[in-house]
Amino acid sequence: MSILIKNGRIITASDDYVADIYVEGEHIAAIGQSLDRAADEVIDAKGLLVFPGGIDPHVHLDMPFMGTYSSDDYETGTRAALHGGTTMVIDFILQTQGDSLYNALRTWQAKSQGKAVGDYSYHMAVTDFNESTKAELVDMVEKEGITSFKTFMAYKGALMIDDGQMVALMTEIERLGGMVTVHATNGDMIDRLIAKHRAEGKLSPLYHYLSQPEITEAEASGRFADMAYYTDVPAYIVHLTCEGALNHVRDASKRNQKVFVETCIQYLLLDASLYEKDFEGAKWVMSPPLRQKKDQETLWAGINQGLVQVVATDHCPFMWEQKNMGKDDFSKIPNGHPAIENRFELLYSEGVNKGRISLNTFAAVSSTNAAKIFGMYPRKGCIAVGSDADIVLFDPNETHTLSVDSHHMNVDYSAYEGWEVTGKVKTVLLRGQVAIDNGEVKVGPGYGQFIKRNKVSKVI
Repeated sequence: MSILIKNGRIITASDDYVADIYVEGEHIAAIGQSLDRAADEVIDAKGLLVFPGGIDPHVHLDMPFMGTYSSDDYETGTRAALHGGTTMVIDFILQTQGDSLYNALRTWQAKSQGKAVGDYSYHMAVTDFNESTKAELVDMVEKEGITSFKTFMAYKGALMIDDGQMVALMTEIERLGGMVTVHATNGDMIDRLIAKHRAEGKLSPLYHYLSQPEITEAEASGRFADMAYYTDVPAYIVHLTCEGALNHVRDASKRNQKVFVETCIQYLLLDASLYEKDFEGAKWVMSPPLRQKKDQETLWAGINQGLVQVVATDHCPFMWEQKNMGKDDFSKIPNGHPAIENRFELLYSEGVNKGRISLNTFAAVSSTNAAKIFGMYPRKGCIAVGSDADIVLFDPNETHTLSVDSHHMNVDYSAYEGWEVTGKVKTVLLRGQVAIDNGEVKVGPGYGQFIKRNKVSKVI
């Protein structure tokens, strides 16, 4: 199968030019002016932007949480991602405390194999670091192609590890050429505040936010950076939300340390005033919670300053019925919100279209940087000869409105209901196949492949 894409304006993390792209099989075979090659299909991309396929390195598909499961599985979640211009996701395997990494891997393989529509990989969340777990890490990196390992500084008794385990894990991961990522919030402080608010009968979604003040994230981010500095491990903070946390990363850079930072689209666009909408605020109950408008300004600036490298989603949707589990107690509301389909278009509309970031920066933070950080570049995250033909054709001028009535995520509300967006995904290629064409899905469950990743670097 060959495809010739004509006359598109190609945007990468470093380039901006008009050219043709010739795709043969799963890969980009040629890029040039006025390519004259026979092709099975010719696509005229005149007037369209041509981006590398989006990469969302933070999603939770079919994830167990608080006695239920996130409502998007690998089929619905990766299909919705494709509709929104994201061709690759990285999900989180959660080790059960007291059990092995390999048992967790097999559980997630059963969720994904034969079901994924788009490409995917895994991070391994280490929730019980001991000698047995340590022995499994070698195979995870060398055989399974899983080179990033998530830790939690919160959720004691289920996911959290202590600082001693963190340092021991970091030391081993550094030796193996992997990366440690972190949910950086101070779990002990948060647990105390939750208990305090519940005891006082303060049970609305607003108190989810008030139980996780900025200092809980700032303190943990600084502590994580210090431990990473001590062990010299490549380090990455997931879903960073606030000025205080980013200032700790800024301080780390003053001692010549590189800490990679991911924020999420919701933290750039939404704020904590949504928690004042009585129980409707449950739609935006996530951890960390939404912050203040001053934090949005900090994050946009952080992107342009090179302190924030990735914009992800932390996509973890729950049906409204599931959210209602916490109707009478905010601490029982499943944490997470739907965004896997909206990220790419929202980031363009609110970022590029409103002059907050450049086109090249958009390509970097929506795709290229994640590919580089997580050991997939140049196979993924770029438009180059030999790379996978993961390509998004994007109309920068088409306006449309986000709504539950038109999205493809398996959730019965939209976190961005009525949001008018400028810029729309028109056609998506995944490994040389047209996957989405004007809203029509062209590939099915099982087309998505697991992508083994290479060892990582402290620089990109």
